[in-house]
Amino acid sequence: MEISEGTVSVRGRRTWYRIAGPWPAEGTRPPLLVLHGGPGVPHGYLTDLDDMTSSGRTVVYYDQAGCGRSDPLDDPAEWTPDTFVEEVGAVREGLGLDRVHLFGHSWGGMLALEYALRRPPGLASLVLAGTCASVPLLASEVRRLMDRLPAGVRETLARHEAAGTTDSAEYQEAAASFFTLWMCRLSPLPEHVARASAAVNAELYGAMLGAEWNITGTLADWDVTERLGELDRPVLVTTGRYDEITPAVVRPLVEGIRGAQWMVFEESAHLSTAEEPERYRAGLESFLSRVESDAQHP
Repeated sequence: MEISEGTVSVRGRRTWYRIAGPWPAEGTRPPLLVLHGGPGVPHGYLTDLDDMTSSGRTVVYYDQAGCGRSDPLDDPAEWTPDTFVEEVGAVREGLGLDRVHLFGHSWGGMLALEYALRRPPGLASLVLAGTCASVPLLASEVRRLMDRLPAGVRETLARHEAAGTTDSAEYQEAAASFFTLWMCRLSPLPEHVARASAAVNAELYGAMLGAEWNITGTLADWDVTERLGELDRPVLVTTGRYDEITPAVVRPLVEGIRGAQWMVFEESAHLSTAEEPERYRAGLESFLSRVESDAQHP
């Protein structure tokens, strides 16, 4: 598999990218530009999508500012969606991605929505994987999931969060109870997922989101539900059957976007790309190919 790496400049910072497949992209298939989650989790957990190259598709990843191999994002005033939206545009411009399919997972899906709602040219389609249109709605559903954990686990999490000792082994063990149910059901975690999870920028994550089950960051009030009708591109929404992104979170997203397709992966939680990689790639490629066929034969 051909792999290309490099950096593009965004406000004097270097954003690092990795490209799987032919570069420049060949043929008529637009590349897939991948926006990872977090905020602050490097892209590596999504690299099961590399195998999309077997069908001739080029896949472009990058580490968002402040994480992975990209430069730090030191000014907390920049820890906002606007900063990351600007970065998407800079990556596209720097790499000459005139026409792309935009894939966003979790926070990356929220970022993809923010970007798409600004009507940039050249978006062939939007893929929203395990994401939401409303953080307040997500927060209420995650609290409902938390209530299903044993009382002792909930008490441990609350005690350490109140004390500011979330780096303790006891807290991490309690948190794992949530993650193994609704984040990734594979045990042990695949190496690339574990590696990305261990490399999270916890400060950036905490400032913008907070704890997974206690959202207190700058994204706490983020909600674009009322604007979903503005989207005018083909949209695929994907979730896992056991995803923390529950059906109650997804329905307003799907119903708010004209013609949106919803695909559920029955053996997955939040990381369907890693939990059911072959099924995921097949479903995604089917969608992308149909979009391209429709564009050629409207």
